Amino acid sequence: MHATPDTVLFAFGLTLFAGLATGIGSAIAFFARRTNYRFLAISLAFSAGVMLYVSFLEIMPKAHAALAQAHSERMAGWLTALSFFGGMALIGLIDFFVPGAENPHEVRAVSEVEQMRHEIAEHHGHSGHSGKLLRMGILAALAIGIHNFPEGLATFIAALDNPRVGIAIAIAIALHNIPEGVSVSVPIFYATGSRAKAFGWSVLSGLAEPLGAAIGYLLLRTFLSPDVMGFAFGAVAGIMVFISIDELLPTAREYGKGHEAIYGVIAGMGVMALSLLLLK
Repeated sequence: MHATPDTVLFAFGLTLFAGLATGIGSAIAFFARRTNYRFLAISLAFSAGVMLYVSFLEIMPKAHAALAQAHSERMAGWLTALSFFGGMALIGLIDFFVPGAENPHEVRAVSEVEQMRHEIAEHHGHSGHSGKLLRMGILAALAIGIHNFPEGLATFIAALDNPRVGIAIAIAIALHNIPEGVSVSVPIFYATGSRAKAFGWSVLSGLAEPLGAAIGYLLLRTFLSPDVMGFAFGAVAGIMVFISIDELLPTAREYGKGHEAIYGVIAGMGVMALSLLLLK
């Protein structure tokens, strides 16, 4: 894969856009009186549909094709599977080491979220709870930052190889970053009373995505080869599938009603399929 400077800048710009969506979530938290869980459920499911479709039908074949340049078809198949599950293992290890109670990627029931909101509002201004709220928000920011690092690499690599695929993935990741921005900003705002601090921490957590892209590109550029790109594509697919089935789909099911989550997944897959067909 030979990337021009313009392509690299475009891919980096998409990753930056996806990461900064945490700031959008922070802004919504300040101005929205209540959370629209139905819209949130459909948006998260839509993101999952985009990620699942593009992972299996676009990125995995690219991983196999790249590895087949240096290996037999049989060995390329084994290596593609190995890289795919390696990507899953990477994001799984990150989840394992981030405490569940502070991890905004853990699924929470609507009743639990609303209870947290009431408790935060009730104890707003109580000095005894400010430290706890501030710790909650900062730990959420750090957890999101750690998760966003491989997500940024995934977006960047996809966009570097195929800008139209990169755009779709960037939008999908941006959609799921919006509620994460809320997770960071609300407790920090009520702990400090400062919208600027809450917004700043929220944006800072999202900047881990372009950071992941930059570090990943520096490493890949140094060791660029068909094997490296094949493993990178396979790992990207694994990361996105893991995020979809571990975070996006369970949360969409929890927040949605009836079959809204599955409708969102199908819509995401349909839009991704249509865009790939029309732009070829």
